[in-house]
Formats: sequence, C-alpha cells, structure tokens
Amino acid sequence: AKRAWEAEVEMIDRARAKRAWEATLPPLNDTEMHEKRRQMLDEQETKEWAFREGEIERIQEARLKVLERMLSERESEHDQLNTRRLEHLWYQKQQAKELRVKQIRTKHVKALRKLTKKRENVEGKLQRRDVITDYAQFASQTYAPLTRIGVFMDRNSEQYNVHSRLLSTYDGLLELEASLPDFIVQPRMRPPRTGHADGGAARKKQRRVKQLEDVDEAIRIGKAKGAESPKLLRLLEKVEKPIPRPPTPTQPVPSAEEEEQELAVIQLQQLIRGRAIQNVMFEGKQRRLDLIHELRSTHALQSAGQKEKEAARRAAVAAQEMHTRAESKDAAIEKMMQDMTGEQLGKALDFLSKELIRLEEERRIHAFVKLAERERKLREAEESGLRQVEERRRREEDEIFRQIVNVNQATIDTYLEDLILNSADTTADEQSREEIRRKAEAINCVAHEMEGQRTKLQSEEMVAQLVHTFLLPEVEKQTMREKLKHDQRKHILAAHKIIHQEGEDIIGAHRVPPPPLRAKSASAPLSCSDSSTSQTGLEKKL
Repeated sequence: AKRAWEAEVEMIDRARAKRAWEATLPPLNDTEMHEKRRQMLDEQETKEWAFREGEIERIQEARLKVLERMLSERESEHDQLNTRRLEHLWYQKQQAKELRVKQIRTKHVKALRKLTKKRENVEGKLQRRDVITDYAQFASQTYAPLTRIGVFMDRNSEQYNVHSRLLSTYDGLLELEASLPDFIVQPRMRPPRTGHADGGAARKKQRRVKQLEDVDEAIRIGKAKGAESPKLLRLLEKVEKPIPRPPTPTQPVPSAEEEEQELAVIQLQQLIRGRAIQNVMFEGKQRRLDLIHELRSTHALQSAGQKEKEAARRAAVAAQEMHTRAESKDAAIEKMMQDMTGEQLGKALDFLSKELIRLEEERRIHAFVKLAERERKLREAEESGLRQVEERRRREEDEIFRQIVNVNQATIDTYLEDLILNSADTTADEQSREEIRRKAEAINCVAHEMEGQRTKLQSEEMVAQLVHTFLLPEVEKQTMREKLKHDQRKHILAAHKIIHQEGEDIIGAHRVPPPPLRAKSASAPLSCSDSSTSQTGLEKKL
C-alpha cells in the first residue's frame, strides 16, 4: 500500500494532467468537432476506468497479502497447538507406560517371591514354627508383624508419651534442673593424660593448655557468682535487643523566594519550548507553501467544474436512458422470461439433485444402521453367553466354597462337640469315682467301727430297720398304685363311652357311600387298632 503523502502527490499529478487534457478539448460551440470531443471523452473515461480497476486490483492484492499473512499465522498457530498437543499426549503415554512397566515389575517380583516360597516346600509338608529362628531374625513376624494380618504397631502409641508437670511448666523445669546433679548441668571434660613430653614444643603446648584451664576455671567461678542472683534456667539463651534504627534524614524547607524563583524558571522553560515548536511548524509550512497553494487552487476550481460536469452527466444519462428504454424493452422482457424459466429450472434441478443426495444418504445410513444393529445383536449374544457362563461359574464356585465352609464348620463343630463330651464324661467319671471312693471309705470306716461295737440285738434291729425301710415302702407303693388304677378305671370307661358316642354321631352326620367289601374288610382291623391305640393313649394320659 502507498503511503499517505505519495497518494496525495499522485492525486495532484492526476488533477494537473486532467486540467491540461481539458484545455486541449475542442470548444462546445464548434459543431464540427463534436465527434472528436466525444472520442476524447470516451478515451478519458476508458483511462479513468482502467485506473480505477488498477486501484481495485492493488487493494485486492493488498487484502490478499494480508489474508495470506493471517492464514500463515493461523497455520503456524495450529501447528504449534498440534505440536503441544502431541507433546502432551506423548508425555501422558510415557507416564502410562512407566506406570504399566512399574506394575508389571511389581507383579513379576511378587510372582517370583511366591514361586520361591512354593519351591521351599515342594512336597507341601507342614512345618513347625521355629521359635529360635523367629527371634534370631529381626525381619520375622515376631519383631515386624504385617498389618494385613491384623497387627498395628502404632496402635495406642499415645500411652508411651510422657506427660509430666516437670516438662510442661516453667516451675517444673526449675524443679527438675535443681534436682539434677552438678556433673550433668556442668560437665567436666578432662583431657587425656599424655606421656612424658620432650622438647620445647611439648612444654609450650602444656603451657597453653594450662592457660586455657585457668581461663575456664575463672569463667566458671564468675558464672557461679552470677548464679546467686534470681534463679534462671542455665540452658536458656539471652535475647539480644535489636540495634536502634538511625534517625530519618530530613531536608530543609526552601524559602518562599526560592520557590517563586523555581516556578518562574519552569514557566519560562514552558514558554521557550512552545515557541520552539511554533518555529518548527512555521518552517515546515514555508517549505510546503507551493503544495498548499496548489491544493487550494485545485479545490477552488473543482466546485465550478463539478457543477458543469454534473449538468452534462445528467443530460447524457437522460438521453442514454431514453435510448436504452427504446431499444431494450423487448430484450428486457425476453431476458425476464429467460431468467424466470432458468430460475424455475434451476430450482427444480436443485431440488431433484438434493432429493437424490438425500435418498442416497438415507439408504447409506439405513445400511449402516442395519450393520450396527446386527453387530450389536452379535455382541449382545456373545456378552449374554459369556455372562451366563460367568454367572454359572460364579454360582458353582460359591456353592463349592459354601459346601467347603459348611464341611469345615461341621467338622470343627463335631470335633469340638466330641472333645467337650469326652472331656465332660471323663471329668464326670473321675469326679464320681472319686466321690464314690471317698464315701465308700467313710462308710467302711463307720461300718468297721460299728461292727466292732455292735451286739447281736443291735444287728437284728438293723436288719429289721432295713427291711422296714426298703421292702415295706415298696409294697405299700405297689398297693397304692393298684388301688388308684382301680379307682380311675370307671372314669376311663365313662370317658371312652362318651368319646365313642360323639364319634359315631359325627360319622353318621357326615356319612359317605359305603366302600367296596375289600376296603371295608381292610379298614375294619385298622379301626379296631386305632380305637385300641386311642384307648390305651387315653388310659396312659389319665
């Protein structure tokens, strides 16, 4: 694109050339030169149109360059964005790859450990716990039990924290420090004794050591004297006070005369700068004075010439319009018909083409839908089969696990029950035997004593007492039972009679057709047996 001043100079040159060309035109009052004037006007108009086309082409080229630059920038931005995306994707893939490799390596190490553990006991023999080995290895379950087994080493760790008044308060610290012995608060470091030193260097070293010991003793004595003041912690550090800040610098306040003088100088500088700028503008105006006059004269002449051109243009346009109306009326009508026909044909063809494309797309989509539906059904069938197999396998595994658990539980329960019963029987047998033995010993002792002191009359009396105690009560019990049974017999018979009568009444009310003889004969003993069993049952209850 041209710069502003170049465009203005070119416009001025074109205005000058146009004025020179207008000066060469034949006058309007010369009728013989009308044809030449018209040709010159046509040529000038052709030149102006060519110039305008060139301007339009230059503007279009500039716009195309701007558009190309913008497109190239956008492409570069897209390339950079794609590059960043690819880098980000590559980084994510690398992270996923590293994570997957780490997982695979972990699984590999775990599998190797399992194989090593299995190879240690290939035959599957049960091994007893080696307590000595467990306590000898600090990595065993005795020292470092696993959390997945249910052992948490840091559980109830708060109970090992020391909570004491001596450590949480200032007075407690003072009391604790006072209770400590002197050799803990003020440790005494004694240098090791060396052998006999020979030479001046050794004596010089001993002399320096002695001096340091004297200085240390003096410092210790001074600390001991200073410690008699208010008792403080010896282990606290002294807090140093910060260094005081220096005074803030101040500037003397100027007087009123100096301030007015400074304002006057500033005003004078502003005036001088403004005058310098005015001089620069005036010099530029003087250098471009011819150009300014030329522009003023061009704009002054353009107003009158524009009016004349406007009147001529209106007349030419009116004549041209009349000629155009006369010549192109039929052509306009025909063109209109052709346009309407072409428009209708174009719409019809466009509709047909779009309809054809729509039908093709619809068929293609329908075919895709059919294929997708078929693939979906196939996948659903495969998934349903796999799901059924997995569910059946899961049910089988669950049933196997349940049966195994039930068998284990039943085995454990049976074992524990047998163990408890055996233990209870053994314990009861031992206790009963012990009790019987103890009672037998006591009875034997009493019997031996009584045998030694008993007379014949006492023996006969004892026999009579035993007979009276064991035989007579049993005879009396049997007699009472027979008497009670005889007394209850009549009540049982009355109850039987009432029950049979009510049963016959109920059977008569709900009587059914008689069955065949075989069935009747077969049911007869059953009823007798039932009546007998019911009778015996009632007797037992009564």
